[in-house]
Amino acid sequence: MNTSALFTPFELGKLKLANRTVMAPMTRGFSPNGIPTDDVAEYYRKRAEGGVGLIITEGTLINHPAATDNTSYPSFFGEEALAGWKKVVDAVHSAGGKIMPQIWHVGAVRRPGTGPFPEALSASPSGLVSKDKKVFEALSIEEVEGLVADYAEAASEAKKIGFDGVEIHGAHGYLIDQFFWADTNVRTDRYGGSLVARSQFAIEIVKAVRERCGDDFPIVFRWSQWKQQDYDARLTNTPEELAEFLKPLSDAGVDIFHCSQRRFWESEFEGSDMNLAGWTKKITGKPTISVGSVGLNQEFLTSFRGEGAEVANIDNLLEKMNNHEFDLIAIGRSLLSNPDWVNKVRDGLIDQLKPFTQDHIGRLL
Repeated sequence: MNTSALFTPFELGKLKLANRTVMAPMTRGFSPNGIPTDDVAEYYRKRAEGGVGLIITEGTLINHPAATDNTSYPSFFGEEALAGWKKVVDAVHSAGGKIMPQIWHVGAVRRPGTGPFPEALSASPSGLVSKDKKVFEALSIEEVEGLVADYAEAASEAKKIGFDGVEIHGAHGYLIDQFFWADTNVRTDRYGGSLVARSQFAIEIVKAVRERCGDDFPIVFRWSQWKQQDYDARLTNTPEELAEFLKPLSDAGVDIFHCSQRRFWESEFEGSDMNLAGWTKKITGKPTISVGSVGLNQEFLTSFRGEGAEVANIDNLLEKMNNHEFDLIAIGRSLLSNPDWVNKVRDGLIDQLKPFTQDHIGRLL
């Protein structure tokens, strides 16, 4: 098996990666009171030591009282939390790796009365968790503008600490994606209407991050068609609609698009074998990251049913990478069960890889 396509260096401005592999962001909940511990630093260091070209951290919370319903998800604000993240950066860099934080707000997914600030009102574009399910009031324009500033502040802190870029989480039915999705955004101001208008919140965030962090700080934007509220949801149904959606985000300053699919091998549109990352690259001309059940025979939803997944071959992945369909590939659960997955694949030791089991979800390291 010729794996050279995975192990070609990648460069984008000052971002220089040893190979094309990315550690996918995976929510963990091992940061008591939002503070990343030394074990968090060790967790990421082991994956860098295992050969991953770029690590994207679990979702980290912007400085907004309704950003989460969980007190163990890591914050990306405050002296203690940022000091914890500095240790993570230093640990990864000492192992020769590169790392970006994923900055995040869960929006209407947060249950009112939960999280570190239970008295805070939950936030969403129209107060909707899903179609016709209104649970609270819509954000005001002033509140939306404040959230834009909160994202930019988090990205600025990432640059100060020494991260190699930042990923903005705009996928999976969380806050930014709730603005994208017509089922959860029925606003009539500048943040609502057509898909392009519903993208205004994300566009302003990207522009604000670029302004705060400069032209040489890589911005990755993660997006998805599917939502946790509706796995069959789609923002776009044709290449033309996809182009209309992506171009304003690309023009705003996104450097790399991280295109989340549940199964990376699935084609996005009828009549083409290209997946979501392939189409995104073709339309924008920007580098893309693909993701979705890499190296496993079951997609991630099986984890929520208490099931594991067996090791699968990566022939299809290598074919797509050899065809330059996308530039980077993110690996999730395979790196939980095999911190050295990248090195083993590089060395032809695929027969030594361990299957993913439910036990790996709750494992600290």
